[in-house]
Amino acid sequence: MLALAVTTVAIAQEAQQGGTQATVPDQTLPDNTGLNIPANLQIFGPPNPDVRKATAIVNDSVITGTDVDQRAALIQAANNIKLSDEDRNRLRLQVLRQLIDELLQIQQAKTAEITITTAELDQSFDRIAKNFNQTPDQFRKFLVAQGSSERSIRRQIEGELAWRRYLQRKVEPYVNVGEEEVKAIIQRLEAAKGTEEYHLNEIYLAATPDRTEQVFTNARQLIAEIQKGQAPFAYYARNFSEASTRGVGGDLSWIRLSQLPEPLAAAAQGMQVGQVAGPVATPGGFSILYLVDKRQVLTADPRDARLSLKQMTIKFAPGTTQAQAGQRTAEFAKVTQTLQGCGSVEKIAASIGAEVVNNDAVRIRDLPAPLQTIMIGLQVGQSTPPFGSPTDGVRTLVLCGRDDVAAGQLPGADQIQNQLEQQRVNLRAQQALRDLRRDAVVEYR
Repeated sequence: MLALAVTTVAIAQEAQQGGTQATVPDQTLPDNTGLNIPANLQIFGPPNPDVRKATAIVNDSVITGTDVDQRAALIQAANNIKLSDEDRNRLRLQVLRQLIDELLQIQQAKTAEITITTAELDQSFDRIAKNFNQTPDQFRKFLVAQGSSERSIRRQIEGELAWRRYLQRKVEPYVNVGEEEVKAIIQRLEAAKGTEEYHLNEIYLAATPDRTEQVFTNARQLIAEIQKGQAPFAYYARNFSEASTRGVGGDLSWIRLSQLPEPLAAAAQGMQVGQVAGPVATPGGFSILYLVDKRQVLTADPRDARLSLKQMTIKFAPGTTQAQAGQRTAEFAKVTQTLQGCGSVEKIAASIGAEVVNNDAVRIRDLPAPLQTIMIGLQVGQSTPPFGSPTDGVRTLVLCGRDDVAAGQLPGADQIQNQLEQQRVNLRAQQALRDLRRDAVVEYR
């Protein structure tokens, strides 16, 4: 797996060998931190930023190594990813930071006399189990099999509920949005009608002139890892990006090309939904872009159409060979061509031992990018080519109906006001969490 180069390796080796002061060459980039860091600084002792003890004590509350392992296992299971030893260690560090934040949020909520009842935890746990298509008892066994536990996920639920309730009580009542602000936004939206917007995620890697080639190579290796599809783009952004957006998985949200630096705008303009582009040279480093979605402001988009679908799926028994799976998939594809509208789906599914699932509220844009293109061109009663894998099953989607949007609608004043209020609540929540981190007593053991 990818290992990004670190400029302090030689410094650490020298300090370990001789115990002397190690000097970093003059920096070519200006100090924009506001910390007045000297360009020609000295490091005393061996820096090891990736070495952390598994146990932490946060304001007298303990986070154990087992807590970290179980939460990391839960993340891997939820995202269905397999990690190398190096990436697993990086994930553990990320999880430890998450657990510390979670504990701080629970502690802060308790200062406001907010507690989450057992009944609330049970209700949320049961709902999550349902999302995994399992009963609560099945989900408990699943968690144990994955190396996690019910206790770990209930602690995560408690942290989320407690923090949300704290914000509702201590932050939201003090957030106000004026009528003039809402009117100004509506006017800007009307003026921007038809303008294309891009929902982008970004990974930014900083590069000094002497490390440009090395960082460029690292960026290309990172793109290769992303394209393998073993983990979502957000995972790599959180672990590798050096931009401030790393905390939200590199999400730049909806943005217009005019708001981007010229190199990024040029790269984004030619991208298709679901595509990764880069490395793009930018001031001070390289960027990797992922296009989540794109749209035109206040303009009807066929991908906003809501579909009524029937999904027909065949599954393969354990031990099925690739040749056997290929033969059955070919037969499945041949059978789907005989479909005569949605009314014949159940009968044909029964004849080949397939499962049928109905869904009457799927937006085209919520489907994977390759399926979006196919669904836009389908007529009612037609089906997609088979897709899937021997592990997860092979399926087809049959189009039973389509509700197209008439035109792009301007959001109402109440909707805009709610969005602005939520943005401001989120900003204050981030500031509150930063304050809690700054004041916390955290001891690693």
